[in-house]
Amino acid sequence: MNILWVKAGGLVPPDSGGKIRSYNILRQLAKQHEVTFFSFYAAHENDIHAELTQFFKHVILVPLKLPAAKSAGELWDYLAHVFSRVPYNLAKYCQPVVRRKLLALLEQEQFDVILCDFLVAAGAIPWDFPGPKVLFTHNVEAVIWRRHYELAKNPLWKALSWREWKTMAAAEQQYLKRADHVLAVSENDRKDFLKFMDPTKVTVVPTGVDTEFFQPSQKPEAPNSLVFTGSMDWLPNEDGISYFAHEIFPLIQRKAPDTILRIVGRRPSSRLKDLAARVANIELTGWVEDVRPYLAQSSVCIVPLRIGGGTRLKIFEAMSMAKAVVSTSIGAEGLPVIHGEHLLIADDPARFAECTLDLLRDTSRRARFGQAARKLVEKNYSWVTVANEFAQILEKVVKQAH
Repeated sequence: MNILWVKAGGLVPPDSGGKIRSYNILRQLAKQHEVTFFSFYAAHENDIHAELTQFFKHVILVPLKLPAAKSAGELWDYLAHVFSRVPYNLAKYCQPVVRRKLLALLEQEQFDVILCDFLVAAGAIPWDFPGPKVLFTHNVEAVIWRRHYELAKNPLWKALSWREWKTMAAAEQQYLKRADHVLAVSENDRKDFLKFMDPTKVTVVPTGVDTEFFQPSQKPEAPNSLVFTGSMDWLPNEDGISYFAHEIFPLIQRKAPDTILRIVGRRPSSRLKDLAARVANIELTGWVEDVRPYLAQSSVCIVPLRIGGGTRLKIFEAMSMAKAVVSTSIGAEGLPVIHGEHLLIADDPARFAECTLDLLRDTSRRARFGQAARKLVEKNYSWVTVANEFAQILEKVVKQAH
């Protein structure tokens, strides 16, 4: 196949769940098919996207001048779009220059299929252009914004979240219906889409993990050590850690005062930096080259998310390293895992703390969870397996279109 892959927000470094998923699937697809990668993203220093030419047939990049995240400039930019019916997260990326360049590319070369990666890129796609188009959804965007709205306490953030939720829900329905086929990453997401879609148009693609890279470590774990991994500039991660630090961690420290929590991820906010400075035994690493040493030395991996959609790659990475995991239901949402067999799931703060303490105290129980988890992902969820399934779906869509 000759595939045109369109992505907003960039691809490298693969330092967030969506980027990791897309990067690994793309790398595997490019070994068997011709891939043209078209991406538009915030211009930044030390941009390494040009290095992708070693993997793909063509790489077309459109860096954009965008205000910094969470800055006054971004707030003003948001206010300039506040009366638009387009979600801000689509409007800021899908600028006229992007649409012009993408259309010019499509007029120059014929592709078997256009892959729209994330709903955010959908505003740049010329949906009336001939040829099959597939929308790859990594989560249900409207659900994420609804959960932001429900949990928000700041009146301004609550209002902005409400607007983004409503406009995102409308855009999501519009583009899901316009796509020839939709790929979801979990059965939960698929069920959400089926409220307004033909079931034959939606297929679930499982989440994968690099089981060769994320191997069980032979180094001993540090006693009473917890770890959370994830991009800390993603609001669901920041909310989850703040919730854990205020509601759950004190319950754990009452019974195990020496417990340490390491928060591993890029761009922690000033709010999280203040939290780490105020609360004893919380360590904030910021960006790290490799998360594996932090996973290896931890006793338990925690995923206390209250907001989110899609699937959580951080859980599969921990499971691939045979780590014991405690998660909320939302944290493990969409993953093919069983509570009490592959990990522990708890939504009440007291119950989450109890599950965590039980695992911290019981080395053999942690090992049993880790072994079962590793066996699950090793057998069924390598990126090679996921990418092969992905390619089969694209081939079917192309065949049906012809």
